[in-house]
Amino acid sequence: MDIMVEYEAERKLDFDYERVIWDIVEEALSLYECPYDAEVSVTLTGNERIQEVNRQYRNLDCPTDVLSFPMVEYETPGVFKELDTKEDIFNPDTGNLMLGDIMISVDKVLEQAELYNHSPIRELAFLTAHSMLHLFGYDHMEEEERMDMESRQEILLQNKGYTRT
Repeated sequence: MDIMVEYEAERKLDFDYERVIWDIVEEALSLYECPYDAEVSVTLTGNERIQEVNRQYRNLDCPTDVLSFPMVEYETPGVFKELDTKEDIFNPDTGNLMLGDIMISVDKVLEQAELYNHSPIRELAFLTAHSMLHLFGYDHMEEEERMDMESRQEILLQNKGYTRT
C-alpha cells in the first residue's frame, strides 16, 4: 500500500495526522476486502486552496471540508472483484490499484471539530473515512445513499476507536 500525504496548509495540526490517515485508509481497505495493494494521495491544505479546487472542479466558489477524486468506476460500490479487467486503474510501475486523490482543508478540520464538539483527530478521521468511501464508489446524492454512507463511515471510525468523545 502506498499512501502519500502532502501537507501544504499554513495552520498546523498538533497530532500525528499521518497516523490518523493511515489508520482509516488501512481499515477501509481491510473492511472492504480490497485484494490489491492500493495507492491513495492525500493533500492537507487550507480553505483558500480548497476553494480554488472546488470552484474549478465543482463550480462552487466556497471552501469545503473535503474533496475526493476517484480514479476507479465501480459497477457496485465497494466491490473490487469487478476490477480485474480494467488495466488503466493499475499503476504500470508498481501494479498498485490507483484509488484516487483526497484533499482535506485543515482549516475546516479545526473549525468543524469545534463546531461538532469533538477532537480535530476525530474530524480528520471522519473526513478521511468519508472520502475513502467516495474512492470506493459510494455517494450521498439521495437520502438513502446518505444514510448508507453515514452508517459505513461510523463503522470505520468505531473500528479504529475514533469516537466523538
